[in-house]
Amino acid sequence: MTLAEKQQALIDDLNIIHDPHERLNAVVSRGTGLKLAPEHQTDANLVPGCVSRVWLHGELVEGRARFACDAESPMVKGLATLLCDLYDNTDPAEAAAIEPRLWEACAFTKMLSPTRLNGLANMRKRIREMAEGFAK
Repeated sequence: MTLAEKQQALIDDLNIIHDPHERLNAVVSRGTGLKLAPEHQTDANLVPGCVSRVWLHGELVEGRARFACDAESPMVKGLATLLCDLYDNTDPAEAAAIEPRLWEACAFTKMLSPTRLNGLANMRKRIREMAEGFAK
C-alpha cells in the first residue's frame, strides 16, 4: 500500500464518524494507552514549537521509516499518534514527500486552534527531516 493509499484509508475510516467533534474524540482516544519508551523521551526528541511537550522518535528499520510519539496533553497525543500512524512503516522518500491531508479532510482545521495546527506542522516538519535523512 502506498502512503497516499494509506492516508486515504485513514481519512475514509475517520469520516465514517459523521459528527466532526465525535471524530476528533475518536482520534484523542486513539492515543490513550500508547506510551513512548522512556529512553526515547529525551530532549533531543522534543518537537520544537509545541505548547505541550511532544516527543517524536524515528528510525529506519529494514528500509522503512518507523515513527513513534508521545505527548503530555491527551488531545495532542491523539493527534500526534494519528500523524505517526500515517507515516509509520512507510518508504522514507514517500514520507518526506507526501503532506498530510488528514486535518482538512476530516474537518479538524475548523476545530483546532492555530497554536495546535502550528504544533502539528512542526511535528510534520520533523518527520519530513527524519525521512529525508533515512532516504539518503
